[in-house]
Amino acid sequence: MTWCEKHRRMPQTVKQAMSYCQAAWARADLPYCENVHQAPASSLLPKVPSLFIASSTAQTMKRFLLLLLLLSGSLHAQADSAADKKSEVDSLLPSQKEFLNLPEKQRKDFAKNFGEASRYYQQKRIFEALDSLDKAEKIFPNSPELFNIRGACYTEMRSFDKATVAFDRALELNPENTTIKFNVAEVLFVTKKWQKAHDLFLEILDTIPERDMALARIVEFKLLLCKKKLGMDDEVVMLAEKYDYQDDSPYYYYAKAALAYEDNDLLKAEEWLARANRIFRNEAIIGPWQDSLVEFGYIKSFYGEDSPAEE
Repeated sequence: MTWCEKHRRMPQTVKQAMSYCQAAWARADLPYCENVHQAPASSLLPKVPSLFIASSTAQTMKRFLLLLLLLSGSLHAQADSAADKKSEVDSLLPSQKEFLNLPEKQRKDFAKNFGEASRYYQQKRIFEALDSLDKAEKIFPNSPELFNIRGACYTEMRSFDKATVAFDRALELNPENTTIKFNVAEVLFVTKKWQKAHDLFLEILDTIPERDMALARIVEFKLLLCKKKLGMDDEVVMLAEKYDYQDDSPYYYYAKAALAYEDNDLLKAEEWLARANRIFRNEAIIGPWQDSLVEFGYIKSFYGEDSPAEE
């Protein structure tokens, strides 16, 4: 499952439907955070893991737009032809096709509750988000996006067992979704299951599109940290030197900081982090990287050592 930190009325026109979808979906989609990628749990510092909330691909966004347009009854104004419509529907997941078979009122009610849950999650109103998710689930219990946000909510609460159940259900409904896989791996990372987290991050890295550079870099950084815990020191050094200061991500600076922390050179580590903060001033960019150091243990968490023992 971090995800990420406003439109209560249902859309009445195609334009409103598109706007509503983009707003609600970006809130639910972003990352743990982008690509939709922003760092959903990035503001969790000292906090909780950075999660990528909802889908990170243009195709998923396109499908969700289609669903919203169907909800508003305006699909006919958007589709170029019956063939285009059929092609779009054929490409949907089984759960999405099932959703389209619901009566229109139920689809609208689901979208309303799902949108509210997404908004509450962004505002860190977790109990209200869970309440809206419960209402949405009663209408349609097979939405991977719903379980992805539910997992993110439980992660915010540090209820990692419940988060794992939710993310696993989301992955069962959408097995190829990279964002959901990332959230599963993130919970493994936070709960110190280093080998399992390492293996899943490695699998995810091979599936990330080139355009999702930000997600790829954070996955590589988490791989570096996992390898450190697993004693793969040679690979750690190689990964730390993989990118330089010209890279468009904080990777170079955080890799250097991690190595300095490992050498117990706290002053040097802080210098590297300060450089990153001067260059990447957006909290949505820096947040997931900072969270990773907190989750790993280099930076003390506000919550203390309440995670399970290392594996």
